[in-house]
Amino acid sequence: MALQSTRKSALVDQVIEQLRGQISDGEWAVGSRIPTESELSELLGVGRNTIREGVRALAHAGLLEIRQGAGTFVVGHSEVTAAVRRRIAASPASDAMEVRRGLEVEAARLAARRRNEADVTRLRVLLSEREATHQAGDTEAFIAADIALHQAVAEAGHNRLLIDLYSELADSLRETVRAGAGPNLAAAPHIDHTRAVEAIIAGDPELAAAETIAYLRELIED
Repeated sequence: MALQSTRKSALVDQVIEQLRGQISDGEWAVGSRIPTESELSELLGVGRNTIREGVRALAHAGLLEIRQGAGTFVVGHSEVTAAVRRRIAASPASDAMEVRRGLEVEAARLAARRRNEADVTRLRVLLSEREATHQAGDTEAFIAADIALHQAVAEAGHNRLLIDLYSELADSLRETVRAGAGPNLAAAPHIDHTRAVEAIIAGDPELAAAETIAYLRELIED
């Protein structure tokens, strides 16, 4: 829908709100490239300079990243999660791990209370994939499967803020898993998540939290 206003500053504000809405609603996912200036100009019915100012404002806020020669990409769902991402990047790995531990325990507890049938099916599939990739010794596939399982647990709790915060820890989590796997995945200790996932599926919040604490303790000790 074309935007209407008599003042350029108001038009820029409207562009910012429109683009922010596209991002926060998930129409443009994190990592995706947004339409070009000319495409956005036609879509919103405003000049390219107005589009450029709105995009720059959102890039400054941390939602978008302008990559010369490649386009403009979504890097955060909101100003809050963008700020969290920057803070995580500037923090020691040990601090990120402690925050991850707190989020994972609460995510497991909420998931056990709120998971639905679709969540249960997804958790079973992802747990199976995690086990299969570890058994196959495929490090990169195992890392991807492990992160996907953890994210699915967070999503099964149906708390949008927790989901967004956990997703911002993904890069730190990926490096933690890679470090734990080492150069030889088959030789690395396998931190089994089966009991935690089964507790979530069974709908037992306290057992899910306890089993999550148990595997995190094992991970940290290793």
